[in-house]
Amino acid sequence: MSLAPIDFTPADADALKEFAGRVVAFADTAPDNAARGLDRLTKGAVKRVLASDAWEKLKPGQGIELAFPAGMQARALHLIRLPRRAGAEDLRKAGALIGARLDEAGAMVLAGALRDPAPLVEGLALRAYQFARRAEAPKAPGTVTLTGTDPDAMRDACTTALALAEAVHFTRDLVNEPANILTTSEFAARLEAMRDMGLTVEVLDEAAMERLGMRALLAVGQGSESPSKTVVMRWNGGGEEAPLALVGKGVVFDTGGISIKPAAGMEDMVMDMGGAAVVAGTMRALAARKAKANVVGLVGLVENMPDGRAQRPGDVVTSMKGDTIEVINTDAEGRLVLADVLWYAQETFQPAAVIDLATLTGAIIIALGNENAGVFANDDALADAFVKAAGQVGEGAWRMPLGEAYDKLIKSRVADMKNVGGRGAGSVTAAQFLARFIKDGTPWMHLDIAGVTLLSSDSAFAPKGATGWGVRALDALVRARFEG
Repeated sequence: MSLAPIDFTPADADALKEFAGRVVAFADTAPDNAARGLDRLTKGAVKRVLASDAWEKLKPGQGIELAFPAGMQARALHLIRLPRRAGAEDLRKAGALIGARLDEAGAMVLAGALRDPAPLVEGLALRAYQFARRAEAPKAPGTVTLTGTDPDAMRDACTTALALAEAVHFTRDLVNEPANILTTSEFAARLEAMRDMGLTVEVLDEAAMERLGMRALLAVGQGSESPSKTVVMRWNGGGEEAPLALVGKGVVFDTGGISIKPAAGMEDMVMDMGGAAVVAGTMRALAARKAKANVVGLVGLVENMPDGRAQRPGDVVTSMKGDTIEVINTDAEGRLVLADVLWYAQETFQPAAVIDLATLTGAIIIALGNENAGVFANDDALADAFVKAAGQVGEGAWRMPLGEAYDKLIKSRVADMKNVGGRGAGSVTAAQFLARFIKDGTPWMHLDIAGVTLLSSDSAFAPKGATGWGVRALDALVRARFEG
């Protein structure tokens, strides 16, 4: 889904009066110049709203809507409470409120008094997202016009925010796509298309991965007709510095394999490639703003299906690292994919740090619900920087423990390790498994995003469905820690 069209124009009283869509204005306890003009048009309606008990109870970013206001052609006048020196969080909330109400008639936003319109536009663009594969799809939202004294300056200020929102939309599209459309091959093709943005993209096929010894990853997909692939995306904007490596789990559909999942809810497993989608969206965002950093994004694309060739519980597979893994549960497949891609990333690129993302465990949803992703790390500075970056953009992240005491839970009788450690501490033992594929001295962080990738109800910045969680947080982390 493309972004809602956004335009920037000078303020025009006549255009405001005749505009037939939704008009949006901001106020706090007293009207500003724009609100005073609207008050004159509506014969005092704005002042009455601002003097009401209902207005007094509003929090920043909340609003009151007047339908078909007198003196205007608008179908609605939307007054949003916003402090005069509103911070980025309040501005994003206000923008999201506009985006949630946006329809085909469009909106005119009186933004002349905003010091920085970028967070507002970001929130608006994020929330206005739509995805549907129906004969009668939702009508595309109309143009949003922001008015002010210097529209060119507003446009320039919002360029990066709009590019970031587009990258989040790209991520959401990938997660929302049904698995019969977003096959491993189609996924790889969409990533290859990003070469047009300046990314270097390489696709490793099954033969190449077999030569490299990536047999843990290959074992996951051997029961599927869709060929397994690893896609490598590179953005080189930071000179000769070692890159940050982002690694994503890309299971385009997860039946559980021979350890098959219950039928109820299995349709949601189209989102099991959410980690790969976030990595792809982040690379897109970095390329769009020409980030002054070196970042490599790697995604392992597989489908976990149960046929006569599928791996079985009790099988032992050998990873690219050379460690052997006893497969206790074929539904714990994501860590097998990540094990090989993590090792390939380190062997090939000698990264300054490694971050992996995966819809890895149901246990993290039990622990943190849908509000926070789980953060596991061997480096406090990296984890602290990410949690701070995520908080700044309003994406929940919570630090979780690691420790050698958990290793005994994944000890195998016949191999170097087993792929599950039982119900207790399930998300922790999954992280401990991945830690075995991180080289000594390499800063590493694992993000378990199972609870934040696909929601069953609307959230602040996304409608029901894929959220795109992580693209904005990782972009903020790169800005803060990896750009020169």
